[in-house]
Amino acid sequence: QVQLVESGGGLVQTGGSLRLSCAASGRTLSNYAMGWFRQAPGKEREFVAGVNGGGTTPYYANSVKGRFTISVDMAKNTVYLQMNSLKPDDTAVYYCAQRNERFLNVLEGLYLYWGQGTQVTVSS
Repeated sequence: QVQLVESGGGLVQTGGSLRLSCAASGRTLSNYAMGWFRQAPGKEREFVAGVNGGGTTPYYANSVKGRFTISVDMAKNTVYLQMNSLKPDDTAVYYCAQRNERFLNVLEGLYLYWGQGTQVTVSS
């Protein structure tokens, strides 16, 4: 049984930083792509960042490129999202997700397993 548990959300001022964690259990991250998505109030869930299985080939949405960094600690089977220079538009519930194959995709429908989400609020 695959489980994904996010943590690290919170309230931060504009320009601040947060690091989200997604602890995975049930199978190794070596073989499965991981993604971070977010959903703001009244909006659809959108892709933020992703990596291929093993933590290779990070890919970012244009809106976060240069500010967010996705990484994987294989020893801890955990994916991180380091978020810097946060803006009010980054306010959302952030979810990590896992595909059932090695290569990342920006489409949420292609991710099989999801965490419960963690709230990130950026005040102006």
